Amino acid sequence: MQYFSADDVAARLPHADCIEVMKTAMMKLSSGETEQMLRQILPLGAGNMFGIMAGTLGEQEAFGSKLISVSPERKDKSRPSHQGVVVLFDKETLAPYCLADAGQITAIRTACASAMATDLLARRESSILTILGTGEQAHHHALAISKIRWLDEIRIWGRTPDKARALANAIQSETRIPTTAEERVENAARDADIICTVTGAFDPILTADMVAPGTHLNIVGSSFDGPREIDDALVSGARFFADSKPSVAAQGSEYRHALASGVIREDHMLGEIGEVALGTLAGRTSDADITIYKSLGHIVQDIAAAAHIQAKSKG
Repeated sequence: MQYFSADDVAARLPHADCIEVMKTAMMKLSSGETEQMLRQILPLGAGNMFGIMAGTLGEQEAFGSKLISVSPERKDKSRPSHQGVVVLFDKETLAPYCLADAGQITAIRTACASAMATDLLARRESSILTILGTGEQAHHHALAISKIRWLDEIRIWGRTPDKARALANAIQSETRIPTTAEERVENAARDADIICTVTGAFDPILTADMVAPGTHLNIVGSSFDGPREIDDALVSGARFFADSKPSVAAQGSEYRHALASGVIREDHMLGEIGEVALGTLAGRTSDADITIYKSLGHIVQDIAAAAHIQAKSKG
């Protein structure tokens, strides 16, 4: 069995490659080629969780599972918030053959899935990116989305201004794109073309009145039913797309809250981003549309990423 550490994953899964890997994976999901279980989440107390996901990329392709712990409120911030493994099994022998660091895969593939959705849904001239959040995902989202749009400006907001400034400096150093830290969400969001929410917020931090017509949003921070990063009015006013319809229907907190509140119906979830990629579902229909991609993360993304890493190791 081959093992790929976090450093191995980073070296073999550059953002530009991963964006294409995610597009292919989500098209396979939406075309019905894959099989998967709904994510199982075991609460561990103190905000910690243990997640279990399993699935296959298709009948003749790799299958496997991800086992991962999540500790958003950990005291030791030197440790990653996501720790675990992705394991792949051979389709013929049924033996495990690849074990890869799940934390690094999750960090890269989540941002690259957002970049893939942004490429499909955001206006072509989009040039201002706002990121709400200052953690690992915020960093990766800036790097990934800069691969699919020519950005003139990046704005960072976080609950801790010092962290926002530090991240802005790091992103500007890496991308050479002017990047600033904003102290208020509404200032960060004003006239932004693309907004990514990658926070640990439990209650909405972004509301409909802060978002301009034509904006594309990637809603990423909440991965289970409970925390919400955006309000019902923003959900109801947007063209709403899921990574996986069954997953978002079961665990997409923003969608479920708006549905329970009566401001939307079930058909407000237009479909999956893979359908947009396949050309079977319309994405943006006008420059004035607000579009939302709700990301929960999906096992086919992890399997596809690990399979890509393993294949690259062969040269």
